[in-house]
Amino acid sequence: MSGIDPRDLRNACGGFATGVTVITTRTETGDHGMTANAFMSVSLDPPLITVSLDHKSKMRDRIRASGRYAVSVLAHDMEHVAWHFAGRHNADLATILEDRHGLPVVPNAAATFVTEVAQEVEAGDHTLFIGRVLHLERRDDSEPLLFCSGKFGRVAVAD
Repeated sequence: MSGIDPRDLRNACGGFATGVTVITTRTETGDHGMTANAFMSVSLDPPLITVSLDHKSKMRDRIRASGRYAVSVLAHDMEHVAWHFAGRHNADLATILEDRHGLPVVPNAAATFVTEVAQEVEAGDHTLFIGRVLHLERRDDSEPLLFCSGKFGRVAVAD
């Protein structure tokens, strides 16, 4: 037993500002997406990224079934998209996803990565899905949507 309260750990980690992503995959039952901020680069050569999913997450089993996933890094004006994929359904966004190399992605995202799962790592109550990047797109003119301490924000540009 570590003596660390899980809620305290969550709150402390929540104070670390992150970007906001939508993780997507495609299975026999259709296209699936979820908002997440547990995303990072792993390696440039080979090109690898990872997402971390709770064992209770439906997306965890869907990525296992698919063997592929995409990550759409949301732009600063996409908070409504983040909420939609976090469970606050918005009927206007029901058909927002577009196809990129056989996977659904959020159009006009700041960056998009299409991957195939290269490795799964069990880590406590989460699974890390390390994905080999097969395709990427990036908008140079886009600022990212940020999340910190339960609130969305954007990058402040210093003069």
